[in-house]
Amino acid sequence: MSISREDIEKVALLARIRVDDAQIPALEKDLGNILTLVGQLAAADTDNVEPMAHPLDAVQRLRPDEVTESNQREAFQAIAPATENGLYLVPKVIE
Repeated sequence: MSISREDIEKVALLARIRVDDAQIPALEKDLGNILTLVGQLAAADTDNVEPMAHPLDAVQRLRPDEVTESNQREAFQAIAPATENGLYLVPKVIE
């Protein structure tokens, strides 16, 4: 399978990639080889092939949903520059 110069220029424009005119012949060859390989892979008969793994078959071990740290809110707010009603006060950045 081959790819034309126009296709390369169109893809480069869509991808916002600058491609020099000197690079286009090499890209035509390389991308043509890649598309040929993809075509060969697509032509492979996989009807009787069982999948080796699937991400949805995985089972994660979950830890219990329990509190593991103590509440240190008062200690953290004691060292904060400014707090009010349990909230941290920060300088206004948007007018």
